Amino acid sequence: MGLEGWFLWFILFWVVVLVSLMGIGGFFMFRKFLKALPKQDGKSDLDWQAIYLDKTIHLWGNEEKELLSELVSPVPELFRQVAKEKIAGKIGEIAIEEHATKIDLDLIIRGYIIASPKRDHKFLRKKLKEMEIDTTHYDHLFEA
Repeated sequence: MGLEGWFLWFILFWVVVLVSLMGIGGFFMFRKFLKALPKQDGKSDLDWQAIYLDKTIHLWGNEEKELLSELVSPVPELFRQVAKEKIAGKIGEIAIEEHATKIDLDLIIRGYIIASPKRDHKFLRKKLKEMEIDTTHYDHLFEA
């Protein structure tokens, strides 16, 4: 009994699909692993993100939280919470560096631009335009 005809193609199709899915999953797991590795200061990127979130949680108001949720709405739902935490961590880092007393629109937009990859900037610009927020003050961050 050999593999021939449609059954052979069925098996080969599923081999390709499974190997591809495992490769994609492995890629994302490896990225998460790298972020969890401690740096020279003994803390990982994820540790610092949590520290910035903890230190600035009291600076966030309901409007600011809703604004951040609205800005990350174009992100696929599967990745939305991770993106939101990463961006909120960057916003917290900037707020601590600038000794901010409250998270405001400017901090949220700057943190979002800095925390997001360059390939996502066009989606952010589109979302800000939909929300009628002027981005001319932030052009230098989009270019960096």
